[in-house]
Amino acid sequence: MAGAFARSLLSASRRNLSISKPIPFKTRPFQLSSPLPLPFLRGFSAAPAPAPAPATAASDAPDPSLLRNVAVIAHVDHGKTTLMDRLLRQCGADIPHERALDSISLERERGITIASKVTSISWKGNELNMVDTPGHADFGGEVERVVGMVEGAILVVDAGEGPLAQTKFVLAKALKYGLRPILLLNKVDRPAVSEERCNEVESLVFDLFANLGASEEQLDFPVLYASAKEGWASSTFTKDPASDARNMLQLLDAILKYVPPPTATLDAPFQMLVSMMERDFYLGRILTGRISSGIIRTGDRVHGLRSTDNGVEKIEEGKVLKLMKKKGTNMVLIDSAGAGDIVSMAGLTSPSIGHTVANVEVMATLPTVELDPPTISMTFGVNNSPLAGRDGSHLTGGKIGDRLAAESETNLAINVLPGPTSDSFEVQGRGELQLGILIENMRREGFELSVSPPRVMYKTENGQKLEPIEEVTIEVNEEHVGLVMEALSHRRAEVMDMGPVPGNIGRTKLSLTCPSRGLVGYRSVFSSDTHGTGFMHRAFLTYAKHRGLLGNVRKGVLVSMGNGIITAHALMSLEARGILFVTPGMETYDGMIVGEHSRDTDLDINPVRTKELTNVRAANKDENVRLTPPRLMTLEEAIGYVAADELIEVTPKAIRLRKRYLDANKRKAMRNKPKE
Repeated sequence: MAGAFARSLLSASRRNLSISKPIPFKTRPFQLSSPLPLPFLRGFSAAPAPAPAPATAASDAPDPSLLRNVAVIAHVDHGKTTLMDRLLRQCGADIPHERALDSISLERERGITIASKVTSISWKGNELNMVDTPGHADFGGEVERVVGMVEGAILVVDAGEGPLAQTKFVLAKALKYGLRPILLLNKVDRPAVSEERCNEVESLVFDLFANLGASEEQLDFPVLYASAKEGWASSTFTKDPASDARNMLQLLDAILKYVPPPTATLDAPFQMLVSMMERDFYLGRILTGRISSGIIRTGDRVHGLRSTDNGVEKIEEGKVLKLMKKKGTNMVLIDSAGAGDIVSMAGLTSPSIGHTVANVEVMATLPTVELDPPTISMTFGVNNSPLAGRDGSHLTGGKIGDRLAAESETNLAINVLPGPTSDSFEVQGRGELQLGILIENMRREGFELSVSPPRVMYKTENGQKLEPIEEVTIEVNEEHVGLVMEALSHRRAEVMDMGPVPGNIGRTKLSLTCPSRGLVGYRSVFSSDTHGTGFMHRAFLTYAKHRGLLGNVRKGVLVSMGNGIITAHALMSLEARGILFVTPGMETYDGMIVGEHSRDTDLDINPVRTKELTNVRAANKDENVRLTPPRLMTLEEAIGYVAADELIEVTPKAIRLRKRYLDANKRKAMRNKPKE
């Protein structure tokens, strides 16, 4: 019945379409609920359809002369991300909240930029690819790998503070790549900032350029004045511009004027160096980079390449499934992109940062970025404390190793090596903040692990032991200078310069060099010594001769020798022994650190001791227990606090300090063992 109905339908459609030549038809089961075939809906044409014309380069990709690739570089907290917000808003982007490019939860919580971000804005018919970079020295690897993607940079300097340690670091990277930065003096609307102060800062920046070996063209840098918070920039000094000038137009025009377009050819085969990588639940690995040459279209066959000692190695061949570009705060799909543009692609699963993606006929790689070496290392291992396995869901060495391997792929400034035991890993990085962010992300993902204290990575040249030295800039009130100087003298610091802070009466600025090992854990001590009023900034300077043993930088600790719930009765009698890290009701175990001793030696205590019960009942017999609030450590404080024979136990719900050897007799035996 269905077959007869189909044949009658076909004959009717032939009469309606006036087709003289019969169409071959095979009888098959016909379902009324299924849609009619597409030819029946659209009709037939007797003449064959013309083949589509091949796409030309001009219609596929924007002209490279209309592109500008710019990085925003600065010291931490000088206003880079706020400036990016204002530029996006000026060009019509919808900003959902302040610091819109800080998309990672830890960035919003801590108010710092951790990873570099790329976005694009349109201005006067030009496409501006803007790269926001971190300002903290520990995340310098993010700056190094993206500064090679751009032809220009906006150097943001706080007009009140002037150039600081990290300003020197990021500027050196920009000058090394031949960029001509635009100097933007930010926060000029502050009361303490005057035109004379801006001239001083401009002179300091010029001296910094000269000391870093800038060329004549780079020394002739343009200067703008801005208040990113208020949303305006000006080519002349002002603290309160006219209402029609309270915008970012002059900065956008300066970018078009002073930043050259990328020099690239659309006719050459496609090549792109991967500079950033992320993972998407649906699309898999997303590779971001600047197209060096050629044009890429969705559906093109490409392959990943890397350089090895034996030559160029092919990693993987595949097809471009999605081609994307960040516009404002949204990721949009595009059909094609050309040389000089910064785009993201999905389709390949193996290439990572530093690899080259190219057309299948190309077998040449692009030069990769040279990163500064890591300066500290920590050992990540399985949590083997008596309280292990209660909070986390990822507990084994294999899970921890897979997570660290994934991190080292996306963050080239971190190296992961096998540790001293089969279920431990040595993680090398730039500083304790960088590794602390990694540990915090892991514990939020459900990992449990034990972490060793940071160890400085030494070098040996010509038989001489070298250690990393950092440049430290400190700004404190005059009454705190003595405490800070004394603490840093124990940490082998050397003062390079000292003087008053311009525009701030009663403030002193110190410039020092200090070994990295001396600065581990000092930030919390510094905050305590200065009552939270001091500023300290640090950046890697160089490797230099070992400065000898550190002085007395920490007291001993109070070590629990009991298992169970901590009681208020026990802590009441232990308060006089030092500073406690725990509160009543917490659980402890033998070998866990529960406080800092008032002396230089460790002390074993029993914090789970309970009060003996008697049959005496009186109204005033039981005293009211009042304890001093404890010092509850954050992860960064714990990383800087623990000594060589101690570990940090990290779980999703708790951070505990413990001795490496939980048994007291084992600790005593190891203490008497001669040190290497």
